[in-house]
Amino acid sequence: MCDTCGCTITPANAHLVQAGGKLQHTHDGHASVEVLSSLLLENDHQAQHNREHFDRHGVLAINLMSSPGSGKTSLLEATIDALGDKVRIAVVEGDLETENDARRIRAKGVPAIQITTGQACHLDAHMVHDALHTVDLNGIDLLFIENVGNLVCPASFDLGHHANVTLLSVTEGDDKPAKYPVMFRVSDLVLLTKSDFLDFIDDFDTGKAERHVRELANPADVFTLSARRPDTLKNWLGWLQYQLKRTKTPMKKNEDTHDQNTGQAGTGQEVAGTD
Repeated sequence: MCDTCGCTITPANAHLVQAGGKLQHTHDGHASVEVLSSLLLENDHQAQHNREHFDRHGVLAINLMSSPGSGKTSLLEATIDALGDKVRIAVVEGDLETENDARRIRAKGVPAIQITTGQACHLDAHMVHDALHTVDLNGIDLLFIENVGNLVCPASFDLGHHANVTLLSVTEGDDKPAKYPVMFRVSDLVLLTKSDFLDFIDDFDTGKAERHVRELANPADVFTLSARRPDTLKNWLGWLQYQLKRTKTPMKKNEDTHDQNTGQAGTGQEVAGTD
């Protein structure tokens, strides 16, 4: 995450640093350090508030992260096709501009709220909170938050979600977990997407990609799939169904709530028995 491009100040939290805002003044003049730290603290406070909303309504919130073009929206479309008649889904879309992705989701009959971030290369908890004002949490089971395409900044901002799912397209290179360790270290699940291209390229090794994840001391499952091939989605759909069952089990909700630093949102062994 950088403090020079302005991505730490977003349309939703800018009021904190503007005239009269809570963070307008710093104690010693070191604004870039103190404001950044304070913004993150305010973000985490708002994220906890968001998470309490989700938990109270029994909604599973999934943060989808990846570089641009890795197939997040295509995966959501395929997931809606597979689960749409069984699970009530809504989507929050994050992009710098346009409503292109939100329109694709709405065409599937699923509510989608578009957040346009301007210059900010990530979503933050304040943006998500504002979007939630237009979502009836009583009417959904599963909320996907499709973050801005970026393998850096989104990993540093808690949105109030329960699990981080990171997509890595096989067209990007199997060394990306090593190059972008923060993103893949906080991942609760890694999806190697666009696997149909493996029929045509020979420079992506799924085993190497998983090994790089393990070298980050991350035990998260790594699934290989293609949104174009429904038969490859079984593990992904099973993982989602398992997380939904945990969310709907009141006695387990608190202990299963995602912890950004230490928590994992599920294991492959647990998913294996899911229908």
